[in-house]
Amino acid sequence: MDRDSTVAVKVWSDFALFTRPEMKVERVSYPVMTPSAARGVLEAIFWQPEFAWRVREIHILKPIRWFSILRNEVARRVAKFPAPLLEDYADAPDLRTQRHAVILRDVAYVIIATMHLRPHATDPLAKYRAIFRRRVARGQCFQRPYMGCREFAVQFGPPRAQDRPIPTHLELGTMLFDMRFARRPEEDTVPLFFQAVVREGVVRVPQNLYQRTEAS
Repeated sequence: MDRDSTVAVKVWSDFALFTRPEMKVERVSYPVMTPSAARGVLEAIFWQPEFAWRVREIHILKPIRWFSILRNEVARRVAKFPAPLLEDYADAPDLRTQRHAVILRDVAYVIIATMHLRPHATDPLAKYRAIFRRRVARGQCFQRPYMGCREFAVQFGPPRAQDRPIPTHLELGTMLFDMRFARRPEEDTVPLFFQAVVREGVVRVPQNLYQRTEAS
């Protein structure tokens, strides 16, 4: 690992929902943050087309706690709405529904990640690393990061010396790694998964999977 490209950020929130994709109607969260959710937080804080984020580790700082709620949702995907309905679907009560969700509460993580320069980059990696660290220290972001769902906003800051992962061992099974987005019209966006394990409170992300998501 290139230690010069490694950064860390602490993130926390009252609630989190990292939805398991196999749950089609009722939302159920993974027990811990997924790599794709961690990448989304990093990109919300600082993103440039000259580099790509690779999440290496997710440290769990607090015990895993569950909470059940009812959330207001719509019964169909926006993409399936007829065109006239897209303009005023918020006023259509027959599309509104309440659905049960099993979410996490009082969560906190430290995300360890690396920046990888893209071929067209002209500035050194140290420049982007320094910008990211300044933004974390100042609480700056391009858009407010969130814990899986936008209503669960993330607070973030530099990790402290006492921010240590909890001594937890857990077999998480199959977890969503990230999406391999389509680059050509004939291609489909494909989800990628991995066998996730928590050892001493840390989820380690297989780095070889990034070659599949970043390949052209």
